[in-house]
Amino acid sequence: MSRLQRLVLLLGLLSLAGCATTTPTNIAGGGTQLETRQIQTREYDTLDKAMTMRSVIATLQDLGFTIDQADAELGTITATRLDQYTMRMTVTVVQKEGERISVRANARIGENAVTDAETYQDFFVVLDKAMFLTLQKVD
Repeated sequence: MSRLQRLVLLLGLLSLAGCATTTPTNIAGGGTQLETRQIQTREYDTLDKAMTMRSVIATLQDLGFTIDQADAELGTITATRLDQYTMRMTVTVVQKEGERISVRANARIGENAVTDAETYQDFFVVLDKAMFLTLQKVD
């Protein structure tokens, strides 16, 4: 390999390394879109859409998020948490057949979708408790 070829190869590798982005660890898990959607979604019985949205808002606030926008008609809530990095979460609440409510959370850090299960598990553990307390009429 000639000196010129090595120089071109080295410059090419350096330019590729400059394109790399850094993201917090453990935000981009593996898996298919279906697996990610299953991690992001939970269904609940008996609560109506408005009560569920109130529980979602309370949960996001408990987790340190600031509510940016809430639309009761569309069933969407968008919130931002500023910590070591900025995380934006959008939660969609949909009335299903009967008394079922579907809640889907979608988190992003910058332009990167958060797909690791732990982030969503943490959210849904707190939401489960909030939903239970709302059902039991405990303030």
